[in-house]
Amino acid sequence: MGKNRLEAFSDGVIAVIITIMVLEMKAPHGESFAALIPVIPIFLNYVLSFIYVAIYWNNHHHLMHVTQKVTGGVLWANLHLLFWLSLFPFATAWMGENHFASDPTAIYGAVLFMAAVAYFILEQVIIANEGSASPLKTVLGRDRKGKASVILYGAGIAAAFWVHWIAQGLYVLVALMWLIPDRRIERASNH
Repeated sequence: MGKNRLEAFSDGVIAVIITIMVLEMKAPHGESFAALIPVIPIFLNYVLSFIYVAIYWNNHHHLMHVTQKVTGGVLWANLHLLFWLSLFPFATAWMGENHFASDPTAIYGAVLFMAAVAYFILEQVIIANEGSASPLKTVLGRDRKGKASVILYGAGIAAAFWVHWIAQGLYVLVALMWLIPDRRIERASNH
């Protein structure tokens, strides 16, 4: 099975996710710059979520570039990832509307955590389908950055109930770790 349909569908879903997130931002009531102050938390959360969705889109593109074949298992693992990504608009809106309160911050972290787990599962299904000679397996190695991300998300979820700004700091830290596309895959693609 070719990769084109999977990539096109994934691109479309991700575009819809970004569209929904931006539509959740409502224009403030009032005509002065001061009217923008109450929407600052919503905007900041949108920016973080947009960056996360962009990271997933970018790394998904690279992932598919080194993927040799797509099977039913890969399709289902990809849909699992898209499911968790599709919850970004809800988690983003809830956390932004409630000015980064503990429970919405924890749910946001849980969505980030599950998206990372789903991405890991997608990688593992691809590797299992392609066998020990999988280019992806060679490229990923121990995947320290992926494992560190999951640990930091877990710490962020726990921190949300203690000091929510620490949780948000951890979520930003992970985004910064992934802001540059996965160089391992780029290097392997150029050889």
